[in-house]
Amino acid sequence: MARAEALAGPLRALLGERGLSADPDELAPLLVEPRGLYRGATPFVARPATTEQVAAVVRLCREAGVAIVPQGGNTGLCGGAMPAEDGSQLLVSLGRMNRIRELDALNYTMTVEAGCILQHVQAAAADADRLFPLSLGAEGSCTVGGNISTNAGGINTLRYGNMRELVLGLEAVLPDGRVWNGLRRLRKDNTGYDLKQLFIGGEGTLGIVTAACVKLFPRPREEVTAFAALPSIPDVIELLSRLRAATGDQVSAFEYIGRFGIDLALRHVPGVRDPFDRAYTHYALLRADAGREGSGLREIVEEALGQAFEDGLVLDATIADSGAQANALWRIREAVVEAQIPEGGSIKHDVSVPVSRVADFIEAADEAVERTIPGARPCPFGHVGDGNIHYNVSQPVGADKEAYLARWDELNAAVHDIVNGLDGSVSAEHGVGRLKVEEITHYKPGPEIEMMRAVKRALDPDGLMNPGKVVA
Repeated sequence: MARAEALAGPLRALLGERGLSADPDELAPLLVEPRGLYRGATPFVARPATTEQVAAVVRLCREAGVAIVPQGGNTGLCGGAMPAEDGSQLLVSLGRMNRIRELDALNYTMTVEAGCILQHVQAAAADADRLFPLSLGAEGSCTVGGNISTNAGGINTLRYGNMRELVLGLEAVLPDGRVWNGLRRLRKDNTGYDLKQLFIGGEGTLGIVTAACVKLFPRPREEVTAFAALPSIPDVIELLSRLRAATGDQVSAFEYIGRFGIDLALRHVPGVRDPFDRAYTHYALLRADAGREGSGLREIVEEALGQAFEDGLVLDATIADSGAQANALWRIREAVVEAQIPEGGSIKHDVSVPVSRVADFIEAADEAVERTIPGARPCPFGHVGDGNIHYNVSQPVGADKEAYLARWDELNAAVHDIVNGLDGSVSAEHGVGRLKVEEITHYKPGPEIEMMRAVKRALDPDGLMNPGKVVA
């Protein structure tokens, strides 16, 4: 810790009074991750305002042998932005780097700094009659740099892809303090290794992303939101397949919610209403969009749902007639997340499997949970359109919360073994951070882990960039 504290003078001279803070009240919210799984310590937080300042901070830390932990909006769920508990690492917040450097509407690109809040990027695109499609629950506080570093997904991945598919170019400060300017706005650049991909999902372990050139899309003129009840999870997946075909792949979001999630939302979140007069077991929430009004998209969705009803694939369905109704349906999905909190301990799994194996996964995982912790209550939901299931498991009714959460690793192993057997991933969109370093080391093939370690050694031989995260 002493080495980090010794940097106070040089950092203050470099960044100014606004650029360095040791105020406990300012530091407190930066040193705990949202679920409370990790609490870090640092002598101060550095707040550089330019790429040049970030580079200078990195050089100072390298000379002093002080490790750096970059942080964006601190909305990550795996501890990737938490400094170590011993206070020996410098926390570097990118929040002051929040400029939109360029918006090229004709090229359908925007160049933004890493500290830009996602919602502000979405709004800037909309002001230019364009769409930046990344959308997730934390969009009002998460930043583009964090989205890139964790390869964020969200509800529109089905149509537009993860952050990895939305980035054309990057600017990053390397572990030796040099600046790599890879802010290319090209959709075709076949000149060797695609180096930006090392930093997307790298969680700051190979350098600090300071800016990005991201893709924009035509802004939808017509949106259709529907909520459907179905007999089984295989029927949910079949409905997805039919709707993709019927709409010409205009389905942008397709979410699964089980009845338990609906019940929790109705019980704990004011204003949530059941869309149907009776309870069903399985539900799908979807959105499709088109580039012009009066495109006929609503009629196509209605016809597809009607045929699915006749075939016994859909039991009931409703299509939103207004933006307010669409928002009310999406509010159900959002409420499932917050409604789990009053139910006590919840052991989380952010996993993905091939879309065709979603039903197999949920069935096998439900059985494994009951064998492992009888009475524990699975709450699967999420982006099944891209195979990503948030498989959260609430504690048994009346159980001791701490005793239940103490079995986190045991239940993770049971669920993740199933995911691995289905050629899935134990981290679909939340990253690795500290939480899943051992998990990916266990499940990824040995050569893959060795390649990751080799890249880390090559770019960060001193191990000072966000140590202990992603790969050990």
